[in-house]
Amino acid sequence: MVSIICTLRHHTDELSCCAFSPSLLATCSVDKTLRVYNTADFSELPYSPLSGHGYGVHCCRFSSCGSHLLSCSTDGSVIVWSSDTGEATAVLQHPGRIPLRVCALAPDSSLLLAGACDGTVALWDFPSKTLRRCSTVSEASVVACCFSPCGQFFVTGCTHGDLKLWDVDVSLLHAEKDAHDLGVTCCSSAPQFRVGESYAMKLLHTLTSHSAPVLSYDTHHKHMNHYEIICSFGTKKFHSVIHTLHISAALRPLCRYVTTVALSPSMPWIATGSMDRTVNVLLDWETPHSMRLLVADWSEEDVQTWLCEEGLEELVCNFKANNIDGPELSQLNKETAAELGIESVGLRSRLLRKIEALKSEQSGSEAPDEFLCPITRELMKDPVIAADGYSYERESIESWIRGKNKTSPMTNLPLQTTLLTPNRSLKMAITRWKSSQ
Repeated sequence: MVSIICTLRHHTDELSCCAFSPSLLATCSVDKTLRVYNTADFSELPYSPLSGHGYGVHCCRFSSCGSHLLSCSTDGSVIVWSSDTGEATAVLQHPGRIPLRVCALAPDSSLLLAGACDGTVALWDFPSKTLRRCSTVSEASVVACCFSPCGQFFVTGCTHGDLKLWDVDVSLLHAEKDAHDLGVTCCSSAPQFRVGESYAMKLLHTLTSHSAPVLSYDTHHKHMNHYEIICSFGTKKFHSVIHTLHISAALRPLCRYVTTVALSPSMPWIATGSMDRTVNVLLDWETPHSMRLLVADWSEEDVQTWLCEEGLEELVCNFKANNIDGPELSQLNKETAAELGIESVGLRSRLLRKIEALKSEQSGSEAPDEFLCPITRELMKDPVIAADGYSYERESIESWIRGKNKTSPMTNLPLQTTLLTPNRSLKMAITRWKSSQ
């Protein structure tokens, strides 16, 4: 279930982009401004709005650490803002002063990339703010770009629908012509994205749930099965396997297109911006706390929340007294659990079973592909066979069918029946695999 927790109405023109850092939400608009909010209570920061662009702002991005906020505009510039003070620390101008539609910062903040309406990209060395090169990469406007997690490659997308893979010297490694028939609107790399000696793109799945152009989506890099949200009512192809979160029910009050969407890296929040000039902040109630971050990233508070979710509230005091965080939780065994002062053997055993189950869930992305539900890309617990011959997690395919999707998630062909048959042999195989881990 997804519900709206607040609506922000400060912009005076349609929203172009929104982005989260661990503690802030930034939005930008055709009204030439950026606005920055504290995610503790979604109050606007004292230095907001940020005014420095001469024309509409098309894209905003935080650095991975959250200390820098970037924005690009029709005025042909990228402005680097301090997230702490709101001060413009640098203004980087496209050499031809061509309108910029999109910008991206390498994960290690070494390089800054911006795509322009004349089909060029400008690449800067970010620490020194010096231009490395400006190169033509397309015959059409560059409206999408992203870096690989290693920062040594980047992808561009244009209004002609082409996707291209480049190295940081702007040498073309691979081109996927007409990847989208009506143009690429956004792109993002998965956390496990790797580039080897051969370069190719393989279409893994096509989603057809939307009824109008898809304008934005986002990738949640903190989820162990990478977690993307497709927004704004459309049908496009994606060169990645995705976990789709349906939020149309929460967005029904909107009367204009949703133009941008962002997922918080630290909380189960979704921000959407619309042509109606508003930003909705949504809460995803369905994402359990134990699946928001890898155990290795959990704080002591995260561990205590997980204990409560698993019905182990009585252990919270023991864990709090011993300052158990995520890494320590994952290393617990019979001996160390006893040292925590948990006298009940049964309670200790239940705790260890819960930990093993958690570790198994979070290693689900390493499971054989046939053990993963095609809809959620998560390890199946109750696999069933649908009329299309494919196996799905029961809850996922039932939700798919309830949502009036009477077509196969895999083939897009009509399902002749909604009857689901338990796949007991697959369930046994998954159980054996989990036991071996």
